[in-house]
Amino acid sequence: MKLHTATYVMMNVYWFGLAFMWNALHPIVLPALLVERVPDAMKNTYLGAMTFVGLLLAMGIQPLAGTLSDRTRASWGRRRGWIVGGALGSIFFLSVMARSQTLLLLALGYAGLQIASNAAHGPAQGLIPDLVPIHHHGLASGIKSLFDMGGLVLTSLVAGRLVEDGNLTLLFGVIASVLTVSTLVTVVATREPRLPKGMAPGASQLPHRSPTEMPRRTDPLGALRQYPVYVRLLVARFLILLGVYVVQGFAQYFIRDWVRVPNPARVTGNLMAAIGITVTLFVFPAGWLSDRIGRWSLNAMAGALMGVGITLLVFAQSVTAVYAFGAIIGVATGTFLSVNWALATDLIPVGQGGKFLGFTNLATAGAAATSRLGGPVIDGLNAFWPGTAIGYPVAFAFAALATLGGTVLLMRLWHRCGTHLPVVSNGM
Repeated sequence: MKLHTATYVMMNVYWFGLAFMWNALHPIVLPALLVERVPDAMKNTYLGAMTFVGLLLAMGIQPLAGTLSDRTRASWGRRRGWIVGGALGSIFFLSVMARSQTLLLLALGYAGLQIASNAAHGPAQGLIPDLVPIHHHGLASGIKSLFDMGGLVLTSLVAGRLVEDGNLTLLFGVIASVLTVSTLVTVVATREPRLPKGMAPGASQLPHRSPTEMPRRTDPLGALRQYPVYVRLLVARFLILLGVYVVQGFAQYFIRDWVRVPNPARVTGNLMAAIGITVTLFVFPAGWLSDRIGRWSLNAMAGALMGVGITLLVFAQSVTAVYAFGAIIGVATGTFLSVNWALATDLIPVGQGGKFLGFTNLATAGAAATSRLGGPVIDGLNAFWPGTAIGYPVAFAFAALATLGGTVLLMRLWHRCGTHLPVVSNGM
């Protein structure tokens, strides 16, 4: 089945709505809601605990749903039914959060949203490896990341202002509307082949694998062990994204307590927008370029630049510095997300995209969840040295070390086996 660039665009519109939702909730909406419901000295702890539990749910649900969708044989495809069901559940739990008056109801709505959203997220990740030839994975992944970042930019500009003005109910309505429209576009415009039972899509396009990457058995519980390079890639991804998520997770409180601005929600939105704009400028060219010069080198360079940007943020003392260093992080993040995703799609076994790209969530959501453990550390350090807000630069310094450590691991992996794996095809 031959696809055109327009098809790659339409199949990825869903990610815009998903990015709009989560980039409004995590850095802007949840911190603003919690600061009204919990003691000020414990706000980082509560934020970290709630999102930690939610992201643990995401780690389990996403690969499970992806695996189940690999086995789905429906008249309209393996993935789209899951996407619709997850979107409907997400809209319901958004309404629960919007109407919550207590911390408990807010937490339950958030947990339900994680379950519903990731039940769609895992299967949706299978669309690119199912439908896109391997020599166009960089292009399709770049388009996906472009929508991810477009959602980040728009929600950062909208959410920060609505929260600052007290229009939270309106914001939840906007989030639900954007998610609904983006889901409909992807589901209606994407055509999945109807497969005979037992046949995997793209079987005729099976790419070359090195001997170390060929599966030795079909035991699903040992699936990851059969692809050791892919596992190491996930470990490097975990460490690199851990640094980013520490910054993102506590950005609003960092700006409030360390930089000391009077309107932290709005400034946080502007920071996320600054990061998103720079990410958007680089994410598509990076994916396209990786199809031609290779994934490994771009991954490593992006990780190193990300570590530098986070290190500089430790020394930020003004809003201008925060924006400037955020832009550096954005350039690196845009390049890394696009190219690392393309590399992951190269390395997974054909026909198991839902399962294996669901496993990437062990790195992605795992990094996000682990980063939330920094909440009690930040509060503890701030309490030990009252009035200094020293917990934030300490946490960000750790974040930089994690990102640079992941980059070193990625470079070692590239040096060891990068030349033996199919990372580019030069359009052939």
